[in-house]
Amino acid sequence: MVVEIKKVGVIGAGQMGSGIAHVCALAGFDVGLSDVSMDRIESGLASINGNMAKQVHKGIITEDARKAALDRIKPAENLDQLAETDLVIESAVENEQIKRRIFSQLCPILKPEAILATNTSSISITRLAASTDRPERFIGIHFMNPVPLMELVELVRGIATEDETFEASQLFCDRLGKQTAVAEDFPAFMVNRILLPMINEAIYVLYEGVGSVESIDKAMRLGANHPMGPLQLADFIGLDTCLSIMQVLYEGLADSKYRPCPLLVKYVEAGWLGRKTQRGFYDYRGDHPVPTR
Repeated sequence: MVVEIKKVGVIGAGQMGSGIAHVCALAGFDVGLSDVSMDRIESGLASINGNMAKQVHKGIITEDARKAALDRIKPAENLDQLAETDLVIESAVENEQIKRRIFSQLCPILKPEAILATNTSSISITRLAASTDRPERFIGIHFMNPVPLMELVELVRGIATEDETFEASQLFCDRLGKQTAVAEDFPAFMVNRILLPMINEAIYVLYEGVGSVESIDKAMRLGANHPMGPLQLADFIGLDTCLSIMQVLYEGLADSKYRPCPLLVKYVEAGWLGRKTQRGFYDYRGDHPVPTR
């Protein structure tokens, strides 16, 4: 029997987790939003409220729908508060050890039939599933950023994922109004396997002095009709996340073409991670973004 998903838990109240909670609540699911502290949960709830207010202003949703959706999202300061959920989506930082630690704390709390999903953008679903007590009920549900705006979700089965788990996850994504693309469990799956090497190559072009930040982004916007340049996009994704994905590709596929650019490593070491730290390939601290190189 395919599990009917009514209650959803989201672990991680950052940009991705709050976006997932946002779309789940608008689709009528009861949502428990969890993070390492109440301050972070409240920050995530504030972001959701602000983003829904923008949707009301643009006529995408009604004010009544916004209020009803916000009422469906409950803070879950302790993982115990997710005990009755039918599906939990982990959306913590792109670090395998942190994800494994979350699963080890979460699995004893969940009911046996609950599905456990990860929003990882690159890490092996099979390997993560093997660290849980329910590999057959474990799946990758990879949302795109920003979640409320992006239509696509990558569904990624591990080697042990049962058909019922996949079908329930597919129905869940359908109810969110998302389009799904099914990817095999290879490093970085499909979207990031293609996208991140392009971004990394743009950083190499900058590193080698072939073009400036502005010229590289302008070239790809106007020459390839991309909605934003690759360096601007890297800042939006987070340079730490870009580096983590490139490291997964480099280590997982053992091919030198995936070697992270040294300049990307340097920016991450400096703590210049993009928009979330106000500095990356652009400096966002003023009225307008200014290239940092």
